[in-house]
Amino acid sequence: MKWLLPNACTAANLLFGMLSILATYEGNFFYASVFILLALIADGLDGRVARALNAASELGKEMDSLCDLGSFGVAPAFLAYSFCMHNYGMLGKAAAIIFALCGMWRLARFNVNTNVVHGFFMGLAIPAGGCIIATTTLLFLDTGIDPANFGLVYPITVIIVAYLMVSHVHYPDFKGGGEKIFFASKISAALIFAGIMYLTQSIQGFLTAIFATYAIFGIINSLIALMTRDKL
Repeated sequence: MKWLLPNACTAANLLFGMLSILATYEGNFFYASVFILLALIADGLDGRVARALNAASELGKEMDSLCDLGSFGVAPAFLAYSFCMHNYGMLGKAAAIIFALCGMWRLARFNVNTNVVHGFFMGLAIPAGGCIIATTTLLFLDTGIDPANFGLVYPITVIIVAYLMVSHVHYPDFKGGGEKIFFASKISAALIFAGIMYLTQSIQGFLTAIFATYAIFGIINSLIALMTRDKL
């Protein structure tokens, strides 16, 4: 029965994803965002618990991907659409659908490349993509800023995040021995993080800074690797 605990953590991931969708439906965007972040915690626990108990299984791996799609693909897309992108008509609908579809593609590619790609994530991990939506929503709610006031910036940003998930941009997996991380990338990430914190000065800003900096860091590090002709 040692498989029960890690699978319960995986199920909790989808539980929070569903709670996020229901909260969005009810118009409670704060809790909808918080539930996505709680899904991230549950998602991080299942693998660690499975390894600690030596209870990893193929069933658990399949459950993890299916739950991730719901919690970090569908739930954030619905949240982004209901929170702001409904103001953009067909473009808003398209951006939400593209986000969910790219999340699905990202997970499928990850599963088939598990034995091929090592030491880094190819493309932005779907939990990070979903949490960018959640944390920015919390930040907008905290500041009282309506992202619709910035024209097409919001839906275009959602589409960019969706693209990053299926891109070939390399992101560190923090397991060691992976991609070369350039000093200039570290400095850029530190400046971006500090800039976001300076502008926001809040817990919501801190959470946004974590995921936004990670997303931008991968782009910068990959570009430097290309320019220096390092092998990606």
